[in-house]
Amino acid sequence: MSEANVSSAPQFSILLPTHNRSDVLYFAIRSVLAQTVSDFELLVVGDGCTDDTRQVVKSFNDPRVIWFDLPKAPNFGYANRNVALRTARGELIAFMAHDDLWFPDHLESLAPAFVDQSIELVYSRPLWVIPPGLLAPTTFNLEYEETLNSFLHGHNSIPAACVVHRRQCFLNYGYWNESLPSCADWDMWARIIEGGGRKNFTYFPEPTSLHFRANWRTEASTGQPQLLVWKRLHALEEFMPAELKIHIPEGLSEQEAVWQHMSRNPGDWVKKTRSAVRQILDARISESDELLGSMLKVNPSLTLDAEDLGQLVTEMAPVLRFSRASMEWKFLRLLVQGKRRALPVGTRRQKLWSRIVRRLHSKLS
Repeated sequence: MSEANVSSAPQFSILLPTHNRSDVLYFAIRSVLAQTVSDFELLVVGDGCTDDTRQVVKSFNDPRVIWFDLPKAPNFGYANRNVALRTARGELIAFMAHDDLWFPDHLESLAPAFVDQSIELVYSRPLWVIPPGLLAPTTFNLEYEETLNSFLHGHNSIPAACVVHRRQCFLNYGYWNESLPSCADWDMWARIIEGGGRKNFTYFPEPTSLHFRANWRTEASTGQPQLLVWKRLHALEEFMPAELKIHIPEGLSEQEAVWQHMSRNPGDWVKKTRSAVRQILDARISESDELLGSMLKVNPSLTLDAEDLGQLVTEMAPVLRFSRASMEWKFLRLLVQGKRRALPVGTRRQKLWSRIVRRLHSKLS
């Protein structure tokens, strides 16, 4: 372990745990060092690394980068993360994954939330990278009560790289639970939010980082059904903005290719990417409103949880005269194809969908 040559405490302490991903770690560190806020220490925690991770970290020769070369800890190495976090000197704790990338203004964007002393945790909109190079903004707003309850009792869609919290939280709510086999970051954030009476967090609705699928995961094991929808939407011709599709040349990792793309003109890239995210989220709302409104126009008593969406294709097409080349038709077919897979009868998702539809009907009636 090396010591930082910094006398005063930094504003941020950044935790970056890693295990044998030197191929992409370099770009994660580059994206941290490229931050518009430079007042930080970067705690790179090697969890039993047996590759050339140490050499990659040392190649930066930056006193803000502190290397912890630790033997492998159980599971995901949460005990080693706590070793580093107990040395953290920053007022704010940020998190980076060895295979993710930050926008250059990530820290700058989230820091202002802490001017409000009641705020202990802030997170930004998740922006996933679906192989190969398809950007997908997801929705997970904890300010919505049902999403918050879901988060506290069984479901998380917030990547670690999106989160910043006060260092004081470790004293108030404890460090990471080292006994958990997985999801100790989620457990930590849930304890913070629950311990603060569910009123001590805020959401920054713009993306500030890119979350890549871990190399040991598959599409089926991401645990994020939204990504299946976004993958289908990316396949719809002329629907997704070009800024949300990044070409990955053969022989390059997604991280390296995206970093090259991002770093050519960081300010312009961030501006265009965020604009594209806002554009596509608005487009999805617009298309969904069109479809739901059309469905209710055709059948005002429609209950989508009980109705087979496949029947709606036959019922709606003659009335609304959708062209089979139109976006409305493509969207409807997407719903038809995904309904049974996404909303199996009796599941929590299907019941939640039913509640949403009932609320929609009550507001429109």
